[in-house]
Amino acid sequence: MKAIQFKEFGGPEVLELIDMELPEPGEHEVLIETKAIGVNYADTARREGQYVVETKLPYVPGSEVAGVIAKVGSAVQLFKEGDRVVTLVGDERATGYAEYTIADERGLIPIPEGVDEAHAAAIPLQGLSAYHIIKTMGRLEKGETILVHAAAGGVGLFAVQLAKIFGAGKVIGTASSEEKRALAKEYGADEVVDYTKEGWEKEVLRLNDGKGVDVALEMAGGDVFHNTLDCLASFGRLVIYGVASGEQPHFYPSKLMAKNQSVVGFFLPQIMKKPTLFQESLKEILGYIEEGKVKLEIGGVFALEEAAEVHRKLQGRETKGKLILKP
Repeated sequence: MKAIQFKEFGGPEVLELIDMELPEPGEHEVLIETKAIGVNYADTARREGQYVVETKLPYVPGSEVAGVIAKVGSAVQLFKEGDRVVTLVGDERATGYAEYTIADERGLIPIPEGVDEAHAAAIPLQGLSAYHIIKTMGRLEKGETILVHAAAGGVGLFAVQLAKIFGAGKVIGTASSEEKRALAKEYGADEVVDYTKEGWEKEVLRLNDGKGVDVALEMAGGDVFHNTLDCLASFGRLVIYGVASGEQPHFYPSKLMAKNQSVVGFFLPQIMKKPTLFQESLKEILGYIEEGKVKLEIGGVFALEEAAEVHRKLQGRETKGKLILKP
């Protein structure tokens, strides 16, 4: 089978198209013929050697996979060959950016009728991240105000819509271009701010009558982290789920004491260790999509061999919505 692999850390150019032996499923595993693969900032962090956990080389990136079961292990009971499924993969045997991958049957979610594989692959990582950042870690309450950075990105568009479903009183998004800000508004943001302009945090405060925001989603790091902290209301919760800029923020924790504020970290693999937690939330998200309460923005579908170019586009802020690779 064809796969994308890197043998050293570096820029997009380290991604190589290679031939790999077809993996064989274990007792409780299935072999999935991949139809769509989600591309995420986590993949670029893996490639650069900057991921939260160690990346052992050589490595095939990718975690979101949607496709058709091609073979089942001897002890698999809940699924059969031909079933359409979506899942998150991540162990050493898994191959995200590839024509086939191995997945444990406990992590499989059936793809509902009316949802194609490209849209299904856009859900697991970013949909689950937005869901649990807001609900599990951010503990958003009805009527509260939430700040969503990169509101036109994959996680951002999910977060804007889910925040509304969960009862947010006001959703303020940030985006770097007029086109992206318009998209965030189209998806439900009440207000959108250009975070590339100096003093954007003052605009956020102005839009919420100077009170600050109750929950903030932050994934850039560096100065954006500090400016976001300045936007936080008393008892506000700032949830960190990435460091896209590569600049680790440094701050004095005692600064949080004055307003009883919290800074919380989020890492999806910890959620995945509790199957009942992620399975129920994923089913809930799929239900919202079926009901038309959540819509997905596919920013582009690319051939597997274009993975390096897709990484360049993603990190160059040239994209909006979800990027998909198709073997």
